[in-house]
Amino acid sequence: MSDFFSKENLAVLPQYVVPQHGLSRLVGMLAESTSPAIKGPFIKNFARIYGVNMSEALNPDLDSYINFNDFFTRALKEGARPIAEQGIVSPADGAVSQLGNIEEDHIFQAKGHYYSLTQLLGGNHERAMPFKNGSFATIYLSPKDYHRVHMPYGGQLKEMIYVPGKLFSVNTKTARNVPSLFARNERVVCIFETDMGPMALVLVGAMIVASVETVWAGLVAPPGRRLITTRYDDEPQQVNLDRGEEMGRFKLGSTAIVVFPKGKVDWQSELKEGVSVRMGQQIANLI
Repeated sequence: MSDFFSKENLAVLPQYVVPQHGLSRLVGMLAESTSPAIKGPFIKNFARIYGVNMSEALNPDLDSYINFNDFFTRALKEGARPIAEQGIVSPADGAVSQLGNIEEDHIFQAKGHYYSLTQLLGGNHERAMPFKNGSFATIYLSPKDYHRVHMPYGGQLKEMIYVPGKLFSVNTKTARNVPSLFARNERVVCIFETDMGPMALVLVGAMIVASVETVWAGLVAPPGRRLITTRYDDEPQQVNLDRGEEMGRFKLGSTAIVVFPKGKVDWQSELKEGVSVRMGQQIANLI
């Protein structure tokens, strides 16, 4: 009972009762506004409060962005994120939430919390089977980070699954207090075939995340918020992406989770909870 009434637990309780999707849609409308009276203060205050480094942006002029989302998903200057030439690279700027081995179907979320690999990948046991007892890394993108997501390793897209769900925040405090957080939130699961086997890259939505986009499908927002699986096996629809190539983006920040089969990757020893990473840096060796 004392754990239930802990300070952190009480702090996340309002997330259970607020209209998560309604609030996110409202913020999304503001983020798409082109009105100078809305976008100007929104962008400038955000950049100031979160200490956004505009010196590395391809376009450093805050006034020139069409709307807040245009600023939030800004491109970087060429060379700002060198891509490691070997191994697995970080799919995004952010901080390691957790990484390590999957125990059968269980992925470590935070102390005292695990969630289901099968549920994370959309509830299909056959899809999850190759990744059981495999490896995972969870990268949390903070508001100040670069919010485009890139390929950790080269591969061919096999299927994309939109999974409807909640929109809890995905920060450290919430991860420690909301059970099965990443398997409950709305997410886009991308399954790739690589030269070392399958790879899953999961883009997890969160509170006030207006939308998720991929480079091959654009905005991923199926009507009715129902689970949708799209196959990409046919020649006209084939999507091949190299290590470090952009694959998607968050309009307002969230979390990216990359999953590999057993015995394929060895995480860099210096990586642990809370360690900052930058897109393109090597985070694992191939076994």
